[in-house]
Amino acid sequence: MARKPGRMYRNITQRSYTRREYMGGVPGSKIVTFDIGNLKDEFPVEISVVAKEACQIRHSALEAARIAANRPLLEGVGPNSYHLKIRVFPHEVLRENKQATGAGADRVSQGMRQAFGKAVGTAARVKAGQKLMTLSIHPASFIAAKKALVSAGHKLPTPIRLVVEKGQELVLT
Repeated sequence: MARKPGRMYRNITQRSYTRREYMGGVPGSKIVTFDIGNLKDEFPVEISVVAKEACQIRHSALEAARIAANRPLLEGVGPNSYHLKIRVFPHEVLRENKQATGAGADRVSQGMRQAFGKAVGTAARVKAGQKLMTLSIHPASFIAAKKALVSAGHKLPTPIRLVVEKGQELVLT
């Protein structure tokens, strides 16, 4: 079964519906873990990825962004030199009313407009200005961290900006 493109679920079109007990099963989230790296140490610099627009981010896009941020950090600075935290959780259940396609489909799928639909996945509902993920690092690896978060931002359906929450931005002279 082919998945529909993420742009179909990006915009917030209706109010939230999270009552899973009435849906007859919801697919599990693809996000493996929300905290990665060194969870015990305190790091002097914190950088956050902040959404510029309100949208819905599918669980598969969140997992892709997590992998895109984690892989260069793991190889570049090492597993004990950072802490990456995903700050949003996909509570929102995405539903899809299946329609027949192909020859003669116009006669087959005329009824049931605005039907309840079947659960096809989950998404995190995000407001403008909300933190999506936070990375804590040492100042020496600031540039690698910035590159990793920018590449993670390319996986998300909203424009992002990076905000230095704690510490100083490394200035190269």
